[in-house]
Order: sequence, then structure tokens, then C-alpha cells
Amino acid sequence: MSEQLPGLHHMTAICGDAQANVDFYVGVLGLRLVKKTVNFDDPGTYHLYYGDGLGNPGSILTFFAWPGAYAGRHGLGQVTTTALAVPEGSLDWWAERLAQHGIAAGERQTRFGHEVLPFLDPEGIGLELVARADVPEGAAWPESPVPAKYAIRRMDGVTLTVARREATETMLTGVLGFTLVGEEGDRVRFTAAGQGESGSIADIVVAPGAPRGSLGVGVVHHIAWRTPDDATQLLWQQRVHDVGRSVSPVMDRDYFHSIYFHEPGGVLFEIATVPPGFTVDEPAESLGTNLCLPQWLEKDRPAIAAKLPALHSPMDLAEAG
Repeated sequence: MSEQLPGLHHMTAICGDAQANVDFYVGVLGLRLVKKTVNFDDPGTYHLYYGDGLGNPGSILTFFAWPGAYAGRHGLGQVTTTALAVPEGSLDWWAERLAQHGIAAGERQTRFGHEVLPFLDPEGIGLELVARADVPEGAAWPESPVPAKYAIRRMDGVTLTVARREATETMLTGVLGFTLVGEEGDRVRFTAAGQGESGSIADIVVAPGAPRGSLGVGVVHHIAWRTPDDATQLLWQQRVHDVGRSVSPVMDRDYFHSIYFHEPGGVLFEIATVPPGFTVDEPAESLGTNLCLPQWLEKDRPAIAAKLPALHSPMDLAEAG
């Protein structure tokens, strides 16, 4: 099989307070809420999607909102950090913005030649801003509170924390077609396409003494890599199956089709198609403004809507103020 995975599609994590999640990812980080829907497996709870102005694959952060759920534990078998690409020279501005909103950033680092600013979101999800001269402009959201010259453009990469390197490395390079880029300290870098391009990076950090991670609020649920179409996805499904990994059937998520499997270190991977995209049930100009449901749940819309808390955009409050 000669196909490569072009890079990341989305990251999905768990939050507790849906409104606080919107306030941070829209009001502070300046992402657009591109889809307000429900968890298809638990339709009484929100599934919120954020991204660039058009919700392009590779820019998407999504959250299952589980109000009242216990906090998860960060550890082995998880994506422990999600890196977000910003323009070179913007980290001073971002450090000040985060401080203004009560977010304490960690010590700035240089990693594989790029400046990195780490921090946690309000519920403990590990994030970092990576300043890159080569990051594409993407689709700007004109209503963002973050000026376009500083805006988050896409995901840069993810950090996988595992107990042992070898089996995860074999899955990445021998099955999924990643390339080993290099090593710095306890970090080993792989890229899905090319030589470390933004949006295609998977770092392995080996931490054999760390506890096993557990699901809950403040933890990443899974990471999704993208593939261009359904036919190529089926090839990946067969390839994963052929190396003895349990892989799910294709699942229709309305905005993409998905397969799921655990890599040997325990991290849940998804391979998601690029089409059909987020404009299948809302026009681009009004993305994220309506409660969107899959067709099979439309009959239950009144009951579902009654269970969900009302959400408001922090941009609406800013305008009202």
C-alpha cells in the first residue's frame, strides 16, 4: 500500500462544563465553534467541535461534555499534549493573553528548532503553542477575538505517552507509514508525511514509571488521522486488521466516516475521512449556530434539546457589553 496518512484530522477530549469549554476555546483561544451536536453514543450530552473559519480537517478540536463526571488521570496510553501551530513571533502575545485570562503558561522551550509555549486548559488538558514560520494561513475566522496575525492555524502534532517505545514505533512506521524524524531528550518524533511538517507530527514520550491513564474530565479520548476518501480508509482498515490489531467497522459520524483501533501503547487512534465535512447540514456562514443532529435522532429532537444546557457565544456577550 503506497498511500500515506496526510496528517491529523481532529483531537477529541472530555470536558465537564460545556459553557466553560466554549468560553475558553472560542473566547480565549479564538477558535470558531464549527459544530454543536451531541455524542452519537450518548445523545443526552454535547459534542462540540472547534476549528478554523471553515472547520478544515487538521484544525479541529472536539469535546465530549460530561457534566458531573470525575476527573481523568493523565498517564500511559494517552495523548498527553496537543500542540497548536501559531505564526512565528507570536508567543509573547500569547503569553500575555493567557496571563490576562488567568492561565499560567509553563516555561518556554525550544524543541526541534521551534519555540513552544506549554499550558493547561481550565480542566487540565495539556496544550502547547508552537511558533512556526512555515505554518499555512488556513481559513481565518473574521469574528475571532484573536487577530489573524496571531491566530491558531491548525494542530501541529500530538504527544503519545507510553511505557515502551518499540511496539508503538513499529505501528507508526511499519503499519501507518510514518517517518522517524529525530530524537531530543526523552522525546522521539515521527511525521505522517514529509519531514516534520506542521499538522502531521506524533511524538513518543516513554515514561515506564508513570501510572496508567484513565478516562474522565480533562483527558484526551482519542486522536484522529485523516485520509482522503472512503476507499482509502478501507485499505487502512484492512492493513490494521492484517497486523493483528482489533479495528472497528466504519462508523458514520455525519461529517466524516471513522474507524478506530488502539495502537500497542494503548492510545486510541481513529482514521477519519476528509469528506463530507461540516457544511453538510449548515452553510459555512452559520457553522456552529444550530443544534445539529444526525437524521436518525431528529425524531427525538425536542427531548434531546430539553436535556441540554443552553450555550451562548462569548462573542455575543462581548458585543452586548
